Amino acid sequence: MGAELVRGQNHPLSQVRLEIKISAGVPVLAGATLGDEHGTVHGRQWVAHPGAPAPAGVEVPRQTAAEHRLAVDLAALPEAVHRVDVFLALPTGTTGPLGFGAVPAPHTTVSGHDGTELACYTLTGLDTETAVIALELYRRQGAWKVRAMGQGYASGLPALLADRGLPDADDLATAIQQAVGQGLPGATPVPPTDRDTRTTSAAAPQAPPTQQAVPTSQPATASPPSPPASASQPATGSHSSASGPAEPPRSYDPQSPDEDGGPDPHQPGGPVDYTHPRRTRGLPSPSPASSVADGQPARPVAGDAVGWSMEERLYNQVWGMFEDLARTTAAYRSAIDFADSRLEKELDQALADPRTRLGTAGGAAREAAHARRTQLAGQARAAFDRDLAQLIAEAEVVEPALPPAYARWDSPVWHAYRVPAEPPMALRLGDVRLPESAPLRIPLLVRLPLERGLWIDSGPSAAGAARLTDPAELRHLAMSVAVALAARLLAVHPAGEFAVQVVDPAGAGTRALLPLTRAGVLASPAATGAAGVSQTLERLTRRVDLVQMAVRGGAAESLPADVDTAQQLLIVNDFPHGFDDRSVTRLRYLADEGPAVGVHLLLVADREEATAYGPLLDPLWRSLLRLTPLPDDHLADPWIGHAWTYEPSLPPAGDRIVHAVLTEVARARTK
Repeated sequence: MGAELVRGQNHPLSQVRLEIKISAGVPVLAGATLGDEHGTVHGRQWVAHPGAPAPAGVEVPRQTAAEHRLAVDLAALPEAVHRVDVFLALPTGTTGPLGFGAVPAPHTTVSGHDGTELACYTLTGLDTETAVIALELYRRQGAWKVRAMGQGYASGLPALLADRGLPDADDLATAIQQAVGQGLPGATPVPPTDRDTRTTSAAAPQAPPTQQAVPTSQPATASPPSPPASASQPATGSHSSASGPAEPPRSYDPQSPDEDGGPDPHQPGGPVDYTHPRRTRGLPSPSPASSVADGQPARPVAGDAVGWSMEERLYNQVWGMFEDLARTTAAYRSAIDFADSRLEKELDQALADPRTRLGTAGGAAREAAHARRTQLAGQARAAFDRDLAQLIAEAEVVEPALPPAYARWDSPVWHAYRVPAEPPMALRLGDVRLPESAPLRIPLLVRLPLERGLWIDSGPSAAGAARLTDPAELRHLAMSVAVALAARLLAVHPAGEFAVQVVDPAGAGTRALLPLTRAGVLASPAATGAAGVSQTLERLTRRVDLVQMAVRGGAAESLPADVDTAQQLLIVNDFPHGFDDRSVTRLRYLADEGPAVGVHLLLVADREEATAYGPLLDPLWRSLLRLTPLPDDHLADPWIGHAWTYEPSLPPAGDRIVHAVLTEVARARTK
């Protein structure tokens, strides 16, 4: 028996040719959407539905029925496809049920080509939904997995298709409903199995005894989609290389070795090898396709994601790791909650029955309930540990391959640092992790240029109270985090295209600013006192106004000579000390309007100390991304809602790598 999944849980697929059986209790239509790395469906040709030619690798039923069988050949899917979402929908224009909550819970089973059951999932908890994503098959590091979804749509099939990026979702949903309403003839071809042919109900189409035709070539790889927008909007997706059109698959004779010691791909006869040659050639370990067939996860590969460049592929891969960790943790927590609720229910039933409340029978019932809870929790933990181990192995491969903008300060890439000719697409702010996955840390990347300002909270927190009790030292550490971020921004931009200015009214950040002042990379000395604060803010406000007017008037080349066109980062220490009402207003203006024209804000402040200003500063705090100098679980993703623990990116104690990097930046500026 295969794994019995709960909503959100995933399971590896040990075979690539699958049969998905669906039992709904009432007539439903079944189909599938093919999505890219981010789940986007690029046109009608990526939807397998009645009344349309079947896309490569997927066959779906042509009629509504209570029992369905879908055939999926993962190896035959186009290279650009990373997700296959199997959906169910109630037919319209009938007197049938108004939602899935009024029918028996649909049951899905995923089996291999040889009939081995791999996983099953029962779609419970549905109500007024008339369309639902039952299962998701997705590719991760060359290996395929199945995830139990159960994502319903009360607005029906149009909403389901629109959620996957189809602009004409309403028209396509209407066409699908009309196709099944007309009762199109035809059967669903399914890959043959070694089992005896079994009869099905009259309502369900029967698979022919012959194998479906194998395509002779695969479509070219589609253009990769845009990556996630920012750290506050984690992207989703699995990964695969997209380095050009896919080569046509070649059949081979397993008895004829080639020059690499493997099967000869040019001999006719035998099964077709669908593995991408540019993804598997030269790897000392088994190829992704063979790893999937053996039931083992593929060896992690750095840059194994879609993108036009290695930098973009690594960026997408990091966010894919973030998504996988979020989902596998959500599935683990859901499974533990289910085990606890089941234990509570069984104990209540045992206590409610007078015959088993006392004596040996009651004790045996309670022991059995606790044993079942332990078994369920153990299965959930084993699945979580399996996924976590795979992510840790991937992180060990990805981390050394990251470019300077994404790398930790202790990465060897900094020892070969040279000032870049182009700015990066993203920047590392630190690392994030979850309590269940303490050994694994995912880089927190944000797109550049920064769309919002940053705020490093120098006030006490739960983490700070436990590890650092001296307020002065905590403020110094917060300023050190700001300096490390400023140094990283200077290092990853071309010479002269990024400048850092500092406002330090009381001069409290002098010690933390030493790496910047010693290297001579500050645009001007740190502004001190109320007069210095006012002058700096006035100069930057004027720059924002002039650039905005130049852009709106189409005269970007006509700026005054004293306006620095380089991107600006303003570090404000001990805010709001030294700020009058006029300066606060200008700072809020810079926070709102500055990012669009290259002026970015980095505040180092204690939120509690700023409460004296009342609600005046609330919009400012809400517009900034809060970071902490010590690990703190204050970041929450809006996708699943996990509370992520953030850790800042600081250079190792006593390491002079930051000084060496900034010295190189200053030398490039003089040239």
